[in-house]
Amino acid sequence: ATGAVKKDSLFWIASMTKPVAGTAILMLQEEGKLSVDDPVAKHIPAFSKYPAITLKHLLMHSSGLAEATPAEWAAARELGDLIPAYLAKPLQFAPGSQWKYCQSGINTLGHIVEVASGLPFEKFLDQRLFRPLGMKDTTFFPTAKQKARLVRPVRQDKATGKLVPAELPAGFDPEPFPAANGGLFSTAADYLRFQRMILNEGTLDGKRYLKPESVKQMTSLQSGDLKTGFTPGHGWGLAWCVVREPQGVTKLLSPGSHGHGGAYGTQAWIDPKRGVALLLLVQRAGFANSDDSPVRHAFQQAALSQ
Repeated sequence: ATGAVKKDSLFWIASMTKPVAGTAILMLQEEGKLSVDDPVAKHIPAFSKYPAITLKHLLMHSSGLAEATPAEWAAARELGDLIPAYLAKPLQFAPGSQWKYCQSGINTLGHIVEVASGLPFEKFLDQRLFRPLGMKDTTFFPTAKQKARLVRPVRQDKATGKLVPAELPAGFDPEPFPAANGGLFSTAADYLRFQRMILNEGTLDGKRYLKPESVKQMTSLQSGDLKTGFTPGHGWGLAWCVVREPQGVTKLLSPGSHGHGGAYGTQAWIDPKRGVALLLLVQRAGFANSDDSPVRHAFQQAALSQ
């Protein structure tokens, strides 16, 4: 798609997929099918190689798990195919001792959803979250009609300062499997429904998806004194970034706000103290989520002044 962004414009939301994956884990915990304190090996026996790693370590990016190489990623046809690649490498650090943003941990969680539920990851999300929430344009595998509404990425030309078309990143070509770390496409209307459900402590339009205590566990600071996040003042919940001290890109938000960003500048925050969900959808290369820029501040100021 080119031209003006419309209400039904589709965006690659990249790592904003991660809180959705975390929500699936908490739903299964409520059903008694797993606990975030479980060793990963309880659900994926091959993880007996690293028995100290728990689901909570994966959710918090503190597992030390190594990443797949581009070739290993390209060879995968389903989430479970990535597990041997992760386990073939030594841990980067002892589980729980450090924080390092980790794609492999979230993809492992996606496979745990499959093992615990008996459903492919995308089908679990579709049946339990997307369809009930009315998120009809949120998918890992957009149709041709949906792709026609996909916003193309731009980048800033260094010479002129103007925005020009960018090369399509790998994420714009959907993977053959539902990448839990960042494979979702969505619209503003869709993702806001997910945010509103979390803001409302697990309910939307009279339907409950999570218990309030599950939402609190997921969106409260879990990382303790570990140095976490992409900017000072960030902490980590369970697959959610949590604002400990508002500063930099989060300085307009309340302490305890939580959210996540995506590779091409998308950003979602929930400020429960104000009762507000904020969502910024762009497709811009090099627009870091830690970018303390006038654009992000102007957006947050406009949203919070309503």
